[in-house]
Amino acid sequence: MHLTAPAILIAARPHGETAVIARLLTEESGVVAAYVAGGRGRQLRPVMIPGNVVQADIRAKSDSQLPFARLELVRSRGPWLSEPLSSAAIAWATALTAAALPERNPYPTLYAALGGLLDAICSADAARQWVEALAIYETLLLRELGYGGERPAIADLGQALEILDRQEPLIARYLLADTRADVLAARQLLRQRLARMIS
Repeated sequence: MHLTAPAILIAARPHGETAVIARLLTEESGVVAAYVAGGRGRQLRPVMIPGNVVQADIRAKSDSQLPFARLELVRSRGPWLSEPLSSAAIAWATALTAAALPERNPYPTLYAALGGLLDAICSADAARQWVEALAIYETLLLRELGYGGERPAIADLGQALEILDRQEPLIARYLLADTRADVLAARQLLRQRLARMIS
């Protein structure tokens, strides 16, 4: 395996003393897990933030071997980690994607949609401007994996929040049934912060 492509970093798990196992969403190869040597070191730590867009060079000697990856930062989400709503939304969107998608199955629509959602979160002046995109992304993810329906028509923020609430049981049942509860906890934290925004 040899893949060179832009990718969205959707998860980074520490491995050993200094390495990271990264999960990367690429347009043509889907989710790829790879070993990043020195991923917890001073140089690569700012790169290993879920939501970051990277240029990935991924290589493996065989399909059964965990690939090695070299990552170069293209776009950082780091500046938005200090914003409670933005950081919670980025954490939820990337955690959901990492937990729900099987490896090595291409989902070009989801790749483009996640990139658009993350850009919206990081460029909007207020959460009101990206909540609709989040609800649509969740719907799209459910649909692409065979559990959802049509794209919802969203008139306002209240309706977007209602759709998010309606989708939580579907996400928990179909997409996160076999995963740890902390993935859904990221969504609940985001929902609590969104509730404060309109109260």
